[in-house]
Amino acid sequence: MTLNLINRPSGRKAERMMRNILLTCATVVSLMCATPGVHLHARKTGRNSSDVKLKPRRNDTGKHGFVNERGKEVIPFRYDDAGPFSEGLAPVKTLNKWGFIDAAGQELIPCKYDMTYHFSEGLATVMIDEQWGFIDRKGKVTIPLEYYGADSFTEGMATVAKDGQWGLIDKKGRELIPFKYDRVWPPFSEGLLPVKFEGKAGYIDTKLREVIPFRYDIAVGFSEGLASVMIDDKWGFIDKTGREAIPCIYDDAESFSEGLVAVSLDGKSGYIDRNGREAIPFRYENAGSFSEGLAPVRLGGKWGYIDKTGREIISYEYDEAGSFSDGVAEIRLNGQTLEIDKTGIIVVAYE
Repeated sequence: MTLNLINRPSGRKAERMMRNILLTCATVVSLMCATPGVHLHARKTGRNSSDVKLKPRRNDTGKHGFVNERGKEVIPFRYDDAGPFSEGLAPVKTLNKWGFIDAAGQELIPCKYDMTYHFSEGLATVMIDEQWGFIDRKGKVTIPLEYYGADSFTEGMATVAKDGQWGLIDKKGRELIPFKYDRVWPPFSEGLLPVKFEGKAGYIDTKLREVIPFRYDIAVGFSEGLASVMIDDKWGFIDKTGREAIPCIYDDAESFSEGLVAVSLDGKSGYIDRNGREAIPFRYENAGSFSEGLAPVRLGGKWGYIDKTGREIISYEYDEAGSFSDGVAEIRLNGQTLEIDKTGIIVVAYE
């Protein structure tokens, strides 16, 4: 079952640490298509970003299929694994191989790949025998399978790896920056991209110039003008000039959303504003980012939702909870996946 729910502490930190050890798309797709609890808030839940409003789900027998927004089966549960639709196609796995189907369930690209990632900007990342490349929507190889790692295209560029080093290519496979980085983390956000070189992270701009020095242990993309960075196991925030905006004093940190950011200190999570001032007290066991005015937080082992004043809006009763999108959020309660509205009323119960 593919859900972007919160069900473990320090999820964001765990994600960034994984990214720090040379994630390949295989890892990303495994997370995307696995059981609930992918990462803390990297993608809003409740709605598919594609024009296809179908969601992958897993039934009690372990088979995967697709349901509509009312939770009704549309594409039968016959796959070993499945990912969400993107650009009208969804990755599916059968007999240990991956391919792509359309919204009618028709297999448009045969299941012959050892791993795939979703379509982005008309191309999908695929892998055979640990060699990565790119195909188009007709299944034609547009960039040869010759890389040991690759990410999806964003803004006309994709990160790929050769001989243990990462670089950037365009859609014709031309090298844009040399294969010299330990890791490159797409996409560009607010014009900057975090990269790692000789063990330290910094940022390059869209002209591929190194604009923020390589001095951080981990660096994350910019959001609302600030980026979270880690030095000596402590998190803080810098602005787009590289100036320290909020000191590196926190045990964990999310990205800014709606003017606030969730951070952790001494085992408790709370929220600070752009000036580093405490906005919501550090009293939670875990906390996610704000979306549509609400944020998921865990207290007493259960998840609920608060507003930007810290007031409880939806009571702490869920086993897992995701961000709101288009007025609904996916949650899990007693083993069942549900969608709730902003008052906590169940609007969809998946079969």
